Amino acid sequence: MSTTIVDNLRIIQNRINNACNNSGRPTKEVRLLLASKTVSPEKISIAMQEGVTLMGENKAQEFKDKCNAVAEWNPEIHFIGHLQSNKIKEVLKWCSCIQSIDRLSLAEKLQQRLSFENKEIDVYIQVNTSNEESKFGVSPENAIELIKQVSKLKNIHIKGLMTIGLLSSESNEVRKCFKLLKAIQKEAIQLNIPNVSMDELSMGMSNDLEIAIEEGATIVRVGTAIFGERIYPDSFYWNEQK
Repeated sequence: MSTTIVDNLRIIQNRINNACNNSGRPTKEVRLLLASKTVSPEKISIAMQEGVTLMGENKAQEFKDKCNAVAEWNPEIHFIGHLQSNKIKEVLKWCSCIQSIDRLSLAEKLQQRLSFENKEIDVYIQVNTSNEESKFGVSPENAIELIKQVSKLKNIHIKGLMTIGLLSSESNEVRKCFKLLKAIQKEAIQLNIPNVSMDELSMGMSNDLEIAIEEGATIVRVGTAIFGERIYPDSFYWNEQK
């Protein structure tokens, strides 16, 4: 198991490096996030021994069960799944960034809890760039308005955008999603909105990370290509069914 994960990590890092080189980007511009849904602490630890300490979890309860086991690596932990407001308190115990803010009501409840705990947090705005009804995320046409609204919440700091690209073998259709997210980022930067830095684009996973990097990704979220296939389909853990 250890050898397989280490070999897979090297393959993924080579893919990232090659995509950066082909795009004329420094490799340091793109970070690998371990998408660790359903992955055991033992497997995560193997990856972290290789120096990857950024991980993303989809479900609060699942990470609660393994947070102590990976604590020795002092990982940077992002929440990347659909966040229910009743899970905010739990998620804030362990994550340093929430990548899935997609509605003002959630952001306002998050602000209330942060204010109560005297905490601050970084977030990304999740955009539904594929316009699929089954996916969460603010619509592209409403993304800038949501950024403006969330930026007024003083304990929340917007650092970028996140999207889940179209799950398709048609690379041109997938690319459209990532181009759209980049366009929204550029528009937000031009507006120079207070409390918004817009440095990060979290997009691209195991099957499409090269396209995402070509279009400006700064974080790629990879799980299956490192840890292997999961028992349940991605839809179960992304909880994308509304």
